[in-house]
Amino acid sequence: MTTLLRRAGLSAAALIAISFFVYNAALGPTGFVAAKALQVELAQKKVEYAALDKKRAELKNRVGLLDPKRGADPDMVDELVRRQLNVARPDEVIIPLNK
Repeated sequence: MTTLLRRAGLSAAALIAISFFVYNAALGPTGFVAAKALQVELAQKKVEYAALDKKRAELKNRVGLLDPKRGADPDMVDELVRRQLNVARPDEVIIPLNK
């Protein structure tokens, strides 16, 4: 009788352990059901990353134009100085950028 209960208990414990892992594989936080939501989130993050990477490239270009080792671009320096100091000569026409 005791051996029968031990076998049944061992089988029940194995069945519970297998059920736990199958449940987590299907419905857990990284299971099959959650995989679709993770793929959608990954696609959104890739789009966001591409936009940030484009912005980073633009900023890197502007910093490169201001590099004193290569000689700063006079137009870029003039643009930044005028923007920061809000300075213009009376005979100049200023076209404001809407940003």
